[in-house]
Amino acid sequence: MRATEILIKEHDAILEMLDVLGKVCDKLEAGDAVATEHLEAILSFLQGFADRCHHGKEEDLLFPEMEASGIPREGGPIGVMLLEHVQGREFIQRMIAAVASLKEAGPRAPSEFVGAGRDYVRLLTQHIEKENNVLFRMADMRIPESKQQELEQQFDVVDKEKIGTDQIEQHLQKLDELKQRYL
Repeated sequence: MRATEILIKEHDAILEMLDVLGKVCDKLEAGDAVATEHLEAILSFLQGFADRCHHGKEEDLLFPEMEASGIPREGGPIGVMLLEHVQGREFIQRMIAAVASLKEAGPRAPSEFVGAGRDYVRLLTQHIEKENNVLFRMADMRIPESKQQELEQQFDVVDKEKIGTDQIEQHLQKLDELKQRYL
């Protein structure tokens, strides 16, 4: 399996969580209560799986390999993806602050969470579309098969040693639980 195929598979899980987040935002907008532990589980997945694990593989491994193959960072698609990763982290921080406010019964907390949540869903959905259909195709055309195999092995090391396969499994299990509840 190519490194980009692994990342696309991870995108599928992230898109599922974005669907959950969208439904949670719908409930909050309708004035329905959502358990803060569900909001925290969504944020844990987004920080741990989507950002630390997935974006970490892109930023630390794939993007440098793409640069080495002649795809520019500055003024090119890699720079755009990196900027969007930063924007996504900002939206996550806004959602975290809204959850803290929700715990203190802050009156604006639901709308603050919904605003940041919708911004995040919009950003990441478009981001994933660009990566799957443009950036990863560029990577597949430029990065030789031998380097793709090296990246795949490095991704495995990230999963096992940097993140922990048990941690990844917990995130995916929580995703399944939230999908059953909200989708």
